[in-house]
Amino acid sequence: MPSPKRIFAVLGVVFLLSIFIGLLLSFAAPEGAMRIVHRIASEFGIPSPEPFRNFQRIFLNNVTVALLITISGIFFGIGPIFFISFNGFIVGVVAGVAYFTGKAPAERILLALLPHGIVEIPAIITAGVGGILWYKEITAGEGGTGERFKKGASTALRFFALSVLLLLIAAIIEAYITPEIAGIG
Repeated sequence: MPSPKRIFAVLGVVFLLSIFIGLLLSFAAPEGAMRIVHRIASEFGIPSPEPFRNFQRIFLNNVTVALLITISGIFFGIGPIFFISFNGFIVGVVAGVAYFTGKAPAERILLALLPHGIVEIPAIITAGVGGILWYKEITAGEGGTGERFKKGASTALRFFALSVLLLLIAAIIEAYITPEIAGIG
């Protein structure tokens, strides 16, 4: 069975490659990328002037994503790869549109992503590790199917709990610190 560190590293590479693909799309097909950004903006709405409301929305959204990523692991272990690549792609598209349309210089984009991203990205990847380990336990663990399922679920739950703790920290940073640092508050 692959180690959690190895799965984490692979998912990290998937995330980074997906960001790069999103950036490429923004450069190669700016109209399509802009449509994606407008759709995302319409779904999430305008940030509240109240940081606590933003914190709540960010935290609940990210915990929901982490839960979906964890649970999706039982589907042949590929669910987390899909969700993580999709999230990386969206980060790349949004950053690319902001940069290529001249709405934000690279430094400002980095300041808008890095403070909370340093915690949030590993948190989401950690949820993916838990989901993949759950699948691996079901398919390659010892004991009966029910026992393997429960053991995998227990492992996934521990990784999910760690992910939630990290997402709490990331949401605080994103709601209270990132806007000040990036000048978007």
